[in-house]
Amino acid sequence: MVVVIILGILAATIIPQFIGTTYDAKVSAAKSDIAEIENALERFNLHMDRYPTMEEGLKVLVEPPANDSDKWRGPYIKQLRNDPWGNPYQYLYPGVHHTTSFDLWSRGADGADGGEGKGADIGNW
Repeated sequence: MVVVIILGILAATIIPQFIGTTYDAKVSAAKSDIAEIENALERFNLHMDRYPTMEEGLKVLVEPPANDSDKWRGPYIKQLRNDPWGNPYQYLYPGVHHTTSFDLWSRGADGADGGEGKGADIGNW
């Protein structure tokens, strides 16, 4: 019985430390994905002399655009993944934060624009 109580006390002190670690790992993964997509968008801009339109979206990094496929030298990324919370990354051109280029972000844990704390957006700004 004493061993069970000791294990319970140890679990109660260790488990809360790992709960925050999962969220931190997802934020780090989202930041890494955003940096990778941002790099791909810059390479797209170098080849095409423009950023993707809103209609093309991020899909143009994997598949050539219908009207400009002769300049396209992709795919610029292997596959377009969702963020760690299962939502697609958001792209806006021209951006609100970067008016001469684009905004790229994950809506975070809450899946909605804006938010604070664990629901905050993770972006390239």
